[in-house]
Amino acid sequence: MSFKYAASHDVTEVTKAGYDACSGANPVKSYTGGATTVKLAAPGKRYFICSVPGHCAAGMKLEVTVAAAAVTAPAPARSKPRHQRSVAPTPAPAMAAPEPSSVPSTDGLPTVSTPTAAPAPKSSGAASIGVLGAKAGMTLAVGMALALAI
Repeated sequence: MSFKYAASHDVTEVTKAGYDACSGANPVKSYTGGATTVKLAAPGKRYFICSVPGHCAAGMKLEVTVAAAAVTAPAPARSKPRHQRSVAPTPAPAMAAPEPSSVPSTDGLPTVSTPTAAPAPKSSGAASIGVLGAKAGMTLAVGMALALAI
């Protein structure tokens, strides 16, 4: 820890009792000169004051808590990344071909209604191929039903 101060001050390390009483009478260590670096190697509390009369009482005091060094666990061994294939959602099941209506049409052929379904959700990639395949299969089924009805 570095202290920078005017020559009219000092840095005095004191005990907890000296810190509480703002007394530099029994210093742990005292520094002068305007620039002081103190190593904080051991965990625990350290107390610093300016021992010039009245300065500590005016607030020139510092309590420092030194934390224990964090123990770093070794990094886990890295394995080769697993590549996962993305799986497209399962397309909606194809609907069965509708039964021909019994209502006669004007040209003598039975009227066939096309089934209605909720529109498929928008998707991309392989999922859109599956949806297109389902539509093609439904069209083929309706076309075959028409051919069979004739």
